[in-house]
Amino acid sequence: MDNNNFQRVQEGSSLKDYLFLIRNNLVPIILITLAGLAVAVIYAINAPNIYKATTSLKVSKPQGSILESPLIPEFQDFGSDRFIANEIEILKSYSVRERVANAMLSYYKDSSIKDSFYIIKNKDYGKDRTVKSPVKSVQQITDMLTSVVSIDQKRGLDIVEISVESQSPYEAALLANEYATAYNQMNLQTNRAQLTNIKNFLEEQRKGKQGELSRSEDSLRRYQQQGGIIALDEQAKSLIDQLTNFEAQKNSTNIELTVARNNLAQYRDELKKQDPRLADYLQSFAAEPYLKSLQEEIAKLETNRDIALASKGQYTSNSKVIADYEAKIKSLKDKVTEKMSVYKAGIFASSPEEVKSLTQKIIEEETKVKAATASLQELNDVVRSYDAKFNSLPKATIELAKLERDRTANEKMYLLVEEKYQEAIINEQSQPGNVLIIDYARIPYKPAKPNRMLIVIVGFIFGLGMGLGYAFIKNYFDNTIKTPDDIENRNINVLAWIPTIEGLGQNGNSDYEFIVAKKPDSIPSEAYRALRTRVQFSKLEKDAIKSVLITSSTPQEGKTITAVNLAGSFAQANKKTLLLDCDLRKPRLHAVFKNNRYPGFTDYFFGQATYSEIIRPSGTNNLYIITAGTIPPNPSELLGSHQMLEFMEKLRREFDIIIIDSAPVIAVTDSEIISRIVDATILVVSSNITEVDVMEKSVNLLKHEQKTFIGVLLNNFTFRSSYGSYYKYYYYYSRPNENGRKKSKKLDSV
Repeated sequence: MDNNNFQRVQEGSSLKDYLFLIRNNLVPIILITLAGLAVAVIYAINAPNIYKATTSLKVSKPQGSILESPLIPEFQDFGSDRFIANEIEILKSYSVRERVANAMLSYYKDSSIKDSFYIIKNKDYGKDRTVKSPVKSVQQITDMLTSVVSIDQKRGLDIVEISVESQSPYEAALLANEYATAYNQMNLQTNRAQLTNIKNFLEEQRKGKQGELSRSEDSLRRYQQQGGIIALDEQAKSLIDQLTNFEAQKNSTNIELTVARNNLAQYRDELKKQDPRLADYLQSFAAEPYLKSLQEEIAKLETNRDIALASKGQYTSNSKVIADYEAKIKSLKDKVTEKMSVYKAGIFASSPEEVKSLTQKIIEEETKVKAATASLQELNDVVRSYDAKFNSLPKATIELAKLERDRTANEKMYLLVEEKYQEAIINEQSQPGNVLIIDYARIPYKPAKPNRMLIVIVGFIFGLGMGLGYAFIKNYFDNTIKTPDDIENRNINVLAWIPTIEGLGQNGNSDYEFIVAKKPDSIPSEAYRALRTRVQFSKLEKDAIKSVLITSSTPQEGKTITAVNLAGSFAQANKKTLLLDCDLRKPRLHAVFKNNRYPGFTDYFFGQATYSEIIRPSGTNNLYIITAGTIPPNPSELLGSHQMLEFMEKLRREFDIIIIDSAPVIAVTDSEIISRIVDATILVVSSNITEVDVMEKSVNLLKHEQKTFIGVLLNNFTFRSSYGSYYKYYYYYSRPNENGRKKSKKLDSV
């Protein structure tokens, strides 16, 4: 079969070949197509309506805070495509789905139209006693949402669509909107997480500083009530004011340093999870000597500037000094910025977008920590110097000065922390997140599925495809002989091809088996006459062919009918013809001619009948038959005996042509034996029945040193269902016209 299919592929197939193949299998193709169409129609009729609701979101990259504050970290850009992909995965996460599930259960409990829910309801409630609740559990709804919710990004845009399908239009819209709301809330919490941490820290500091201020005010009030000094001179007031200003700056810097260190530790831990080597590399950035020296110099200049500002009234040239300080500070900060830019460029060149953003935050927090540390050191020195001045005040005023210093310092610190706390609240609440719900889902008024017409069309196409597939697969695995080309391509001579005899075998009718006698003007009769001609001219010597063996590979291939009609064709050509039945297994010639099987040539061999008794007229001029007679127990030995040779010689002397019908060559050796004592051997194969390898094996058995094998006859071949138009010319010249004459003009359409 593999060789046969391979050869077919080599030969190639034209469009016409495929059309013939489809026509051959037209009935099963139509039946399979109708079956597919029927299934599609039934499904389209019974399929429930599915409604689809969609919510549109705009997901933008995070932006920084609307207020600039040293306590608030800045957000950086992410890669757009990867960022949207990450957000879609968050949308699909279990946490978002769980929020949606809880919200849907709350809506169901509060709803007065519980029939408007379909997805979250237990369909077996009331039918199965094990089902205790009319709605599914949170976990069941959470798991089910993956199958009813689809989340897609619009191509090339930052727009994400959340679509929900349900048999309830109300539930579809509600679920889509709740899904978007849950994600938006989660996104806000995520974006505000850092701001919330800062707010909570400042709230704790605010409460502490408020308590310290209250205690210092109470101490000052008690001292004044006890009759102590109730007022300070201008020098003491000025000193306290300057000292408390620097103490407030020191405490503010200390708070900023604490916040920056907390943020830095958090960012470093996150970076270690993504890129440990880069985290170690950034660790060394904190110890960069050049940057450290610049930050320390900036801190000194800022402190000196603040001291100059505090003593502005004492010097006339303070404005020029402050301007010089500002210029130097700006120059140093520009150098820090330039150094940072070079440093960032080297790190960002080969880092992913997420790592870039995280690295940017770490570098910024590192800079804040170093700047705050340097400033804190300078402020500590300044405060110590002012403490020395403070302690040198007169003893009579020093107690009141201490109390006033504590109250003023705590008041300034409380006001500073309160300002930062309020700023943190505003930042937290003003942080909008990066999700904007553009279009809320609306209750759909018509179903999105099923498209019944499309289902029917797809069912028809699928059924047609299945039918065509059946035809092509059947043809691919079909290893039978179909056309004369299948025989000739294997270097085997084709003598002729016989079309299917119409009416033969219908309702047990065997009248057309002898077709050349019953309908001599038919196409099969003309084909048998062509076979007769080719047999006559298969060998050039005069009287070279007087005996012809007709055999087949397997039963039911038409060897007996071929033998009968070939003999009849020779008889019609005025040849004295003998038809000999040598099929000693299942003889049939006597049934074709409605004659008795006894006596036959085996009875003659055994002396049970005379020569004249076994030769019988057939009812057709010049045609005689010899039936098989009694079936012997050893047919092969009988056919290969000297008696058989003598019998054949005797028949040759009396008849012009002898046609022998024998058993199939594959089943028994009878035909192989007879082929050695005849002049010609013909193998009959049946179209769409005989397999290629069986034919080849039969030909090999019939080819021997006597060289009697002359070719193959293809039986039951119909040009309408095959790959060529071999018989249309037979049809044309054999078909009578209305006046009974043969057609001789242009071929009619067949």
